[in-house]
Amino acid sequence: MPLAMRNNVFITAAITGSGGTQDRSPHVPRSPREIADAAIAAAEAGAAVVHCHVRDPVTGEPARDVALYQELTEYIRASSTDVVLNLTAGMGGDLVLGSPEAPLPPNPVGTDMAGATERIAHLAACLPEIATLDCGTMNFAEADYVMTNTPGTLRSMAGQMTDLGIQIEIEAFDTGHLWFAKQLVEEGLIRDPVMVQLCMGIPWGAPDDLNTLMAMVNNVPPGWLYSAFSIGKNQMPYVGAAVLAGANVRVGLEDNLWLERGVLASNAQLVEKAYGIIDAMGVGIMTPEEVRQELGLIKRDPPT
Repeated sequence: MPLAMRNNVFITAAITGSGGTQDRSPHVPRSPREIADAAIAAAEAGAAVVHCHVRDPVTGEPARDVALYQELTEYIRASSTDVVLNLTAGMGGDLVLGSPEAPLPPNPVGTDMAGATERIAHLAACLPEIATLDCGTMNFAEADYVMTNTPGTLRSMAGQMTDLGIQIEIEAFDTGHLWFAKQLVEEGLIRDPVMVQLCMGIPWGAPDDLNTLMAMVNNVPPGWLYSAFSIGKNQMPYVGAAVLAGANVRVGLEDNLWLERGVLASNAQLVEKAYGIIDAMGVGIMTPEEVRQELGLIKRDPPT
């Protein structure tokens, strides 16, 4: 595939994620106010989109409480800093099996399985401009953990998200996820414009070598808008790789805690570094309003 860079790209900052990183860096935000402040700082550094999860404000453990999402959303929308809000819909599909010799019943520690409507309850309450849809079931690095997203659940979630007027961002961790995403589009459950995030290097999905990246890119249908990222030490190299592959860019503490060897990063610092890489490549960096115009998004009013 020949290089087909976009003239302008946008940066998404993935602020905190749902991994157990809360005790590995003091910069990982926990409370809705801390997450909102980190999102606003990332926007001021050049991110047009902020992708947010919530955490228990005391323990830092991943959470999916609607009230926490509402508090986060209100803080961001009340800010004078403009940014496109992207909330996860990935929680509620966590299945931890028992031992290899006795997989059932599931281990109650770490298992959090919810129905489709419950998994998007916070989206109905907050109406973000964008929300993610993890488009497949996948083994993760943990021995007995499965990220569970069945075709039936995905059809139900996608249809409800579309009916709410939320732009779906398809999260594709392997080519099969793109295959099913095409099916959802064919069934009318995801409407134009179609938006994809290529999630590279997460064990055990698509590895982040460049051949696999281009295989993923080549499976994105013409006309779909896509971004790409990798994790850990490859997050910043992937800024350049994504731009060269015609993608938009994602960085943030959800995917990488380090600015450089031995130096823990903030979200704003990661965005600043990505901004510099993109600018040095001679590619424009989009504003939140430009992203809204491209995707046909409607900015939600702040609380009154």
